[in-house]
Amino acid sequence: MKLLKAKTARFSEVVEKCGEPDVYTLWQKPAADRHFQGQLKNNRLMTVQQSPSGTDFGIIGFKDRKGARYLVFQKSLKHFADRRVIGIDWALITE
Repeated sequence: MKLLKAKTARFSEVVEKCGEPDVYTLWQKPAADRHFQGQLKNNRLMTVQQSPSGTDFGIIGFKDRKGARYLVFQKSLKHFADRRVIGIDWALITE
């Protein structure tokens, strides 16, 4: 029997494995921001957005959405690719 990979991951687990993230503010178009592109290429970027119910969740990588916030982690998030990150704790994020 093949084990299925979990479709979600807890934010605290991501922080434990990849370090405390920093909030990243886009001041220009993503394609023109070299630092942003470097973080994206190294799989260190998470897009945080709100669900219709009002709770925050994260998606690994860049998703251009209205009201989205971006977090940059110290280590690669490749292990969490294709998983929805739940339980966002803003107290664990450095400003």
